[in-house]
Amino acid sequence: MIVPLGDDFDGRVRAAAMTWLRQRCTAEDPVVRRDELLRFQFEGRTIPLIDNRLGIRKPEGMSGALSILTTYTSDGARAPYEDAVGDDGLLRYKFQGNPQHYTNVGLRVAFEQRVPLMWFFGVKQGLYLPFFPVWIITVEVEQSQVAVALDEAQRHLSIGSVTSEIERRYSQRLTQQRLHQPVFRQRVIQAYETACAMCHLRHRSLLDAAHIIPDRDTRGVPAVSNGVSLCKIHHAAYDENILGVRPDYVIEVRADILEETDGPMLKHGLQEMQNLRLTLPRRRADHPDPELLEERYERFRTAM
Repeated sequence: MIVPLGDDFDGRVRAAAMTWLRQRCTAEDPVVRRDELLRFQFEGRTIPLIDNRLGIRKPEGMSGALSILTTYTSDGARAPYEDAVGDDGLLRYKFQGNPQHYTNVGLRVAFEQRVPLMWFFGVKQGLYLPFFPVWIITVEVEQSQVAVALDEAQRHLSIGSVTSEIERRYSQRLTQQRLHQPVFRQRVIQAYETACAMCHLRHRSLLDAAHIIPDRDTRGVPAVSNGVSLCKIHHAAYDENILGVRPDYVIEVRADILEETDGPMLKHGLQEMQNLRLTLPRRRADHPDPELLEERYERFRTAM
């Protein structure tokens, strides 16, 4: 029996999918598995939120694309985000092959109808960090791509060469805060199996992705090898050069901190880190880069 789709099927699917994501993705568990996205239920039927083979999802019965997906790739495969951001600070998403393919047509229709989409960004094999709602704000035919706004503010920015310097900087900062930093955090935390590399705390909401070389530095790339999963206390201590990490992954505590007398946090949380070794990711490619650690360690030694 074929059940009629009814009026505004497109809008109902989008609203239901985003409501489900808001409930599903919490501070403790902000990522969603591929199999969950493929099994999404709506009004008694299965409507996958991602395509099983393609990066653009345009379900039957919907005029515009529902979602876009960026597949997880390791740091060695490509530089993270290198070709994803335009000079205006807005994210770009490439067409899938032939511009006339139904999925690419779905992107153009989503632009014309001004409908919201979901963007699933791979942080590990089969694991995605969702961004929603996002909007297609222009179609760049010659480049076979679309520009994507991450929030309402970006939807009203000028596009391309007419972007003012103030708009460009604002848009770049917004993209950094809304997408690059959260993706970097989740990739690092996933690599360290949701634990602090120093104290092994496993509460995801209390974990950060600490940069070895800060992201404001030209070498501070958003790669897992430039990050360490640390709890908020040890992240702050690392940033303040209270703790340092040698290139051989051994932790050092600043000398004056070792001589202090205080409560249990100082003793157990900081002083007892002296000469412990970081717990490293399983994949060697995800280990902290020794050269970056050495550069950062020299800054720590200077602070001593």
